[in-house]
Amino acid sequence: MAPRVLVSDELSETAVQIFRDRGVEVDYMPKLGKDKEKLAEIIGQYDGLAIRSASKVTAALLEKATKLKVVGRAGIGVDNVDIPAASKQGVIVMNTPFGNSITTAEHAIAMMFAVARQIPEANASTHAGKWEKSKFMGVELFNKTLGVIGAGNIGGIVCDRAVGLKMKVVAYDPFLSDERAKQLGVTKVELDDLLARADFITLHVPLTDKTRNILSRENIA
Repeated sequence: MAPRVLVSDELSETAVQIFRDRGVEVDYMPKLGKDKEKLAEIIGQYDGLAIRSASKVTAALLEKATKLKVVGRAGIGVDNVDIPAASKQGVIVMNTPFGNSITTAEHAIAMMFAVARQIPEANASTHAGKWEKSKFMGVELFNKTLGVIGAGNIGGIVCDRAVGLKMKVVAYDPFLSDERAKQLGVTKVELDDLLARADFITLHVPLTDKTRNILSRENIA
């Protein structure tokens, strides 16, 4: 009997076809992840579950997933999956850590440009029929200091792009080695030092108990 996989969040048709080309029976229900009660009703029928961020794979859901062998997360973060509960049940949890790394890093850089040059405000002003050229001068990124919290896969790419823009980059990451920092062309610092020195701050860490509220009104004041 072919393994059965439930896709409970939005995925491309290509992704679904990849399963089918390999003899996997797929049920594509992209809105199901938002309906936790319905998901719990049918999860026991499946060997695999493919999700994005809407589906919440909790311990309660896993208890009903009696046939489940693997959860595949189309993305990097797995904070919507109870990994200890899955491991206890023998369910493998997989993600795609490199799938959208460059896209995400470039988006962060784009947002920094937008803030520095006040692009959203200038766009709204123009659409309102105004021409307030001098009001939205903004600032250059050149020679500004970027603080990168989390210099792993995505954060490392952000560092590389920022260095290319001739920014000064300081990074806080307990797992960043001196050798890797040198390769990236960044300065390793403690979090308080980063917050004091940075003109811009970008956050690239998984959501855990240690990183939750790592930035607050108090520590960036």
